[in-house]
Amino acid sequence: MLNFIARRVGVMALTALVLTFVVFFLTNLPPNLEKLARSEGSVRMSDESVLAWIEQNGHGGSVLYRYTEWVGISPGWTNTDEKGVTRGLCIRQNTDPATAPRYCGIIQGEWGFSTVYKKPVLEILGRALGATGWLMLAVMLVMVPVSLLIGVLAGMREGTRTDRVLSTFAIASTATPEYVSGVILVAILAAVNTGISPLLASWGLISTKTWFLPTATSAMDKINFWNFTLPVLTIALYGIGYIARMTRASMTEVMTQQYIRTARLKGVAFGQVVMRHALRNALIAPFTVIMLQFPWLLNGVVIVETLFNYKGFGATLVAAASNNDIDLLLGCSVVAVFVVLVTQLISDIGYVFLNPRIRLA
Repeated sequence: MLNFIARRVGVMALTALVLTFVVFFLTNLPPNLEKLARSEGSVRMSDESVLAWIEQNGHGGSVLYRYTEWVGISPGWTNTDEKGVTRGLCIRQNTDPATAPRYCGIIQGEWGFSTVYKKPVLEILGRALGATGWLMLAVMLVMVPVSLLIGVLAGMREGTRTDRVLSTFAIASTATPEYVSGVILVAILAAVNTGISPLLASWGLISTKTWFLPTATSAMDKINFWNFTLPVLTIALYGIGYIARMTRASMTEVMTQQYIRTARLKGVAFGQVVMRHALRNALIAPFTVIMLQFPWLLNGVVIVETLFNYKGFGATLVAAASNNDIDLLLGCSVVAVFVVLVTQLISDIGYVFLNPRIRLA
């Protein structure tokens, strides 16, 4: 197992380098650098001034070498202008260039400075990931138990009315995009003039105009049931159907196995057969799918966070891409790659424990 984990970590590191280099190359294309120069300098800059700004701010030269600077395995660039002022990647404000460190990249904890928010990238990502982390946790607590329950019940009763009803719900939820289900939930539960909120208000069952808040902006300061339910339900509904369908297919296959028939012929109760013999084997495939939900949630919350005005990782990613904030965009890519690779490693390790027939060479 240790050798397997060591090999996977090595492959993960190589994959992370390749993926981050691709993102670095795309974000540092000449048109993006020219746009950055004009936004940081002046829109009326001449082409010669733009090229000079790019060189003076460390964006010139080989892309590969600048990538190694950004990672932190090559010394950071320095430049002295005509006034004798020395600037560089590792030279911060009010820092003596003579005492500045030579290396200041990702591995040293220096993730750059956001040109939009005017703050360090790590500070921005920490706040955004904290907000999205709470959203992901709430979604997983709702999505996983409900989807597994639906899938197991449908798989146990294959071909029955229960199976058809639950399968129809699962297909409908998966086929409905988040921007559609979110609008529907807002119209039904959080609109002043439509849905059930006006009825509840007229009957005196709620003291406010709407049952739930249509935005999650207040959840940035304090999360409660009223401002967090709609974004959680919007994301969970889309994921429930996919996991439920996978669980149903796996459960259906397991229930037709010979050892299940043998247990039934021996007189073992149906519920005991399901819990002790079928459920563990049926959860092998859904476990992998559940682990894949973490990177999907991290990058898939863009629509929901925008719809409900929740300033998390998705909103930060949109702002970075829209405003050509290169350092922030690179920081978002590092986080996304890390989450994808780590969840894949956890999925592989968990797969081995769930299925003892798998042996690691």
